[in-house]
Formats: sequence, structure tokens, C-alpha cells
Amino acid sequence: MISPPLRIVQVTDLHLFAESDRCLLGMPTLRSLNALITQLRQLRPRPDLLLLTGDLSQDGSADSYAHVQHLFAPLEIPTYWLPGNHDDIEVMQRSLTQFHAEKSFRCSNWQFILLNSQDPGCVHGRLSKESLQWLDHQLAENLDAPTLVSLHHPPFTVNSTWLDTSTLQNSAELLKVLDRYPQVKLVVFGHIHQEFQHQRKAVTYLGTPSTCIQFARESDEFALGKEDPGFRLIELHSDGTWQSQVKRVEFSYQRDLAATGY
Repeated sequence: MISPPLRIVQVTDLHLFAESDRCLLGMPTLRSLNALITQLRQLRPRPDLLLLTGDLSQDGSADSYAHVQHLFAPLEIPTYWLPGNHDDIEVMQRSLTQFHAEKSFRCSNWQFILLNSQDPGCVHGRLSKESLQWLDHQLAENLDAPTLVSLHHPPFTVNSTWLDTSTLQNSAELLKVLDRYPQVKLVVFGHIHQEFQHQRKAVTYLGTPSTCIQFARESDEFALGKEDPGFRLIELHSDGTWQSQVKRVEFSYQRDLAATGY
């Protein structure tokens, strides 16, 4: 009997504030996340696991992370997280007590690895030497398991002049590790607030839209896209194959580029 696929939802770039009514460039980020949560509740079959891939907060406050827990915990879906450049890791660790803190784990026969690409004080990302060594060790210890790796920053440029200054700065070092392990099937990330896909050897690299504002694709200067907020649904099969699609959430708001900036 063929087992059903493992259903994963990736949610990224929430950019919540301590104040529940505060907006990012006119976007009420808590309200847009609430609309997305409503759509998650309607998914059938239910997701088996949630991956929150960074920038959960815009201001790094405990209250902003409390909002995250308040909305996701009632779903009763195992939830894992990693930090983005806007997050405060120490506050996250103290605040996200109802979520799983493990950064390497198995679910079904798949291995999941969550990386911290935050370079403190910087918008761009960087993986520490220790993180790369840890990644190499985790992959070497789990050669039998198809693997999904997640981080916040994209390890590739996305043909957007302003965004491409804030990608992962030492992506070559990451790719050197990943290239050695054929069990790696997928790498998922956020940060770019848009859908993105790149193929390198047998690994597919997927960028996922934000739950709030979207960035215009292939833009030389900062510009907002017209797409709705979104999340990524991934189905992982026991034989190492997978399918994925981005789901959009209808949400209207009045842009305000003079409001709190990105």
C-alpha cells in the first residue's frame, strides 16, 4: 500500500509588529496573516507540518512573536521556525514556546534541516562556519533520507538589482556542501517576497511569497508587486519525489510607501 505524501506548508516573511494594528507600507500585516490562517484551516487533507522561514517579526518584539503563536498554535500542526534578518533570535527562543525548536529532525522518512542565515545587523545573509560544518554533519549522518533544507536568504540572485544585494553572501560555501549529498531534494527560503524557482543539478531551490507585501519581480529599484499574499504547499513522497505549489490569499489594502519602510 502506497503511503500518502507528507504535506508541508511553508509560511514566510510575516513582518508582525508588537502593535496589532500597525502597518508595513500600508499593509496591516497581522490582518493579512489572519486571512492566510483562515485559508490554512480549509486545507484538506490537513498539513502535517508547518515551516516558518524567518522575518516572523518586523520589530523583534516579544509581543509580535506572541501574535504568531496566538494564530498558529490553535491549528495544532507541528510548527518549526528559523530566523530572518528582522528577527531577534533570543526573543524568539524565549517567546515561541509552543513551537518546536529542533533544527534537524525526521518526519516520516524525510529529513528536515533548518539553517540560521542571519548575519547580525545586516539585511543580507551569511552562514557561519559552524553552521556549514553542522549541516555537513547532519547530511553525512542521514544519507538514507530524502532531505529538505530551509533557510531565510536565497542562495541565488533573482535578477533584481536592489534585492540581489541582500542574498546569501557565502552561497558558494553552502552549495559546495549540498552538492556532495544526493539525498538533498529541496531547498526552500523566503526574504525575496515573491515566487522563485531554480534548478541546480538534482536540487530544486524554491522561494516563497510573503504573507504580507510582495516585491516586484526583476526590479532595479525597490518596488512592490501586485500579487496577493501567499504560502507554499509541498507534498513529499516516500520515494523522494515531491510536488509544490504556491497558494495565494485574496487580501486588499491601500499602499502607503511613506509608512513604516521595509
